[in-house]
Amino acid sequence: MYIKRIVYENFRNLADGEILPDEGMNVIYGENAQGKTNLLETIWLFTGGHSFRGTKDCELPKLEKETGNNSHYTKLKADFFKEERNQTAVLNIERGRRRSVINGVEKKTGSALVGKICAVIFSPEHLQLVKEGPSTRRNFIDSAICQINPSYVRTLTLYNRLLLQRNALLKDIVRHPDLSDTLEVWNLRLAKYGVQIMIQRADYMRLLQPKCDFIYDGIAKGREDMKIAYAPNVFFKQDEFTEESLEIVMIEELKKSERTDIKTGHTTVGPHRDDLSIEIGGVSARLFASQGQQRSAVLAMKLAEAEILQEKTYEAPIILLDDVMSELDSNRQDYLLNHLYDKQVFITCCSPESVNLMQKGKRFYLENGVVSAE
Repeated sequence: MYIKRIVYENFRNLADGEILPDEGMNVIYGENAQGKTNLLETIWLFTGGHSFRGTKDCELPKLEKETGNNSHYTKLKADFFKEERNQTAVLNIERGRRRSVINGVEKKTGSALVGKICAVIFSPEHLQLVKEGPSTRRNFIDSAICQINPSYVRTLTLYNRLLLQRNALLKDIVRHPDLSDTLEVWNLRLAKYGVQIMIQRADYMRLLQPKCDFIYDGIAKGREDMKIAYAPNVFFKQDEFTEESLEIVMIEELKKSERTDIKTGHTTVGPHRDDLSIEIGGVSARLFASQGQQRSAVLAMKLAEAEILQEKTYEAPIILLDDVMSELDSNRQDYLLNHLYDKQVFITCCSPESVNLMQKGKRFYLENGVVSAE
């Protein structure tokens, strides 16, 4: 799939207008604070998701010069090609509420756009995948699985609900020790859904790992290798365990940890404590990798996610790369600009020198919210 046209009205700092992107590579460049990320955001919102910068919908419309407050509405339109036909989507955001129109059919919510336009986004915030703690990496893998298996959302929701209830019980047991007999029931329930999460994470990582390795090798031009692996809190060898036998293992681990759990007031065993191990050149990427290596590792993870999404949905997702060029040498920049085949890519950057490395595609210069095609 690919975007043929994006129209934006009353959005952020962008002057009302449109862009007609290339089916392949598109570079958006200009100085800082000119609106480059805003332009990427217009595309991302058509995935049905919220702003990747955490902005509330009511803050997306342009600021009114007279009052300094946000306007009441913004309107975005996307013409795109998917499933062998031209399609159109419109997103209206008024007073923080979304409405959409898909191929001329009005929808009451913006969530109706989910699945219509698929995209994978990289922004500087995603560097936390390497730099921060396990929860960020768990969120990455869970979000990726949800895109290809929507039923996974329900499994996660049920597990997290049970986890909260078991944790509440642990705190009550301190005051009412007789309640400890009920822990067995919660262990059984938690293990049932916890094992489903672990198995799906392991399956996804089996797909992700070789793609990450291959993509990182291309970005780094073979100068170092990257290894990413699933690090479950409850150890198991995927090929040696059935779902039933793994449930038994997790129940046993929950039982062993009961005394500690009661003392701490929270559950210390389960997939809510899983992690991903990321190494570059055989050492921890979080502790020893350079800024450029960390950025390359996250890029490899996001591009591998896109490859899996394409395999599962039979449509190539749009790649959105925000401020990706900084701290990458020319070889790594060349890979991103000239070696991401068969996908539509949008890259923002500040440096005109980076733009000159692009061999094919379109360039868009952005200044004070005004986009100029080159």
